[in-house]
Amino acid sequence: MHDIIGRQRDNWNHLLLHSTNSLTLAASAMAALAPAAPGTVAALKASAGVLFATAAATMAAVNKIQPSQLAEEQRNATRLWRQLERDVSYRAAAGAVVTDADVQEAMDRVLALDAAYPLPLLPGMLEKFPKTLEPARWWPKRQVKNKPAAQPKAIINGARRGAMAGNGWTQDLEDEMRGIVRVLRAKDEQEYVTTGKLVLTVNRGLAVAGPVLAGTAAVAAAFAGPGEAGSWASGAAVLCGALAAAANTVEHGGQLGMLFELCRNVAGFYRKVQEDIEACLDEADVDRRENGEVFETKVALLLGRSTSDLRQFGEMASPSFRDEDIKDFAGKLF
Repeated sequence: MHDIIGRQRDNWNHLLLHSTNSLTLAASAMAALAPAAPGTVAALKASAGVLFATAAATMAAVNKIQPSQLAEEQRNATRLWRQLERDVSYRAAAGAVVTDADVQEAMDRVLALDAAYPLPLLPGMLEKFPKTLEPARWWPKRQVKNKPAAQPKAIINGARRGAMAGNGWTQDLEDEMRGIVRVLRAKDEQEYVTTGKLVLTVNRGLAVAGPVLAGTAAVAAAFAGPGEAGSWASGAAVLCGALAAAANTVEHGGQLGMLFELCRNVAGFYRKVQEDIEACLDEADVDRRENGEVFETKVALLLGRSTSDLRQFGEMASPSFRDEDIKDFAGKLF
């Protein structure tokens, strides 16, 4: 269903883009002809005004729903639903014992994903012009475990280093993972949040400019006609109509809504990697963690790096290492 609706909304974007531009450019042509055709000036003025007003209303509605962003939401939802289906199918086919906790986890993932990418257009549509950009979240919130009472630092370090000798975990590997989390938070996620905010600002400006220019052209077309004043009004209508078509083309032809949603989703991807690493490291008993070598390989694949590449991030776990000194990004896929 998400795949079908994603294709439908992508078709909406192309159809509405070309339809609105056709209305605007046709109205501009009529407004340009009005001063040179005194006998039909009333018909041309009325036709141009109606077309400009229709284009303005259409632009306002399309800018509100952002079809390219809607299509990107459903594309990402389709990928994540298929990933969830594969995870559940693999677990069921592996022959392992499925517990109530496994069922509850799968249900939580279904509900979180359904809330992150709703199917209905109205009501329930995600906000298209939020005041702040938050990374997309399609996974359940992690339950915070009660931490044990604080112990003397020497005792903690001693026990911890002794425990690190099992299940593929070492102190260096833990430092490496903490360094990756820090780089993801300071560089990768922040990069896409910043870019998303820039795209959102440009998109918001064009969403306002298009209907305003088309509405101005409709008003100017009402005064088009023979004479110097009519010629100036005709020129203003043509100019505003052309600018409205240009703004509409940049916004929806350039799919700025899709670009904003892409930045939001990528930032969410890096946020999820951070939380997965933190959840693993928060488990004090290393025997209950995922195997350290397997987990390192999985993180490397998610970030598009080799396991040897990850070792450079170990030093960044040190508190003495400042965020400003981090130059490289942890992820190489995006």
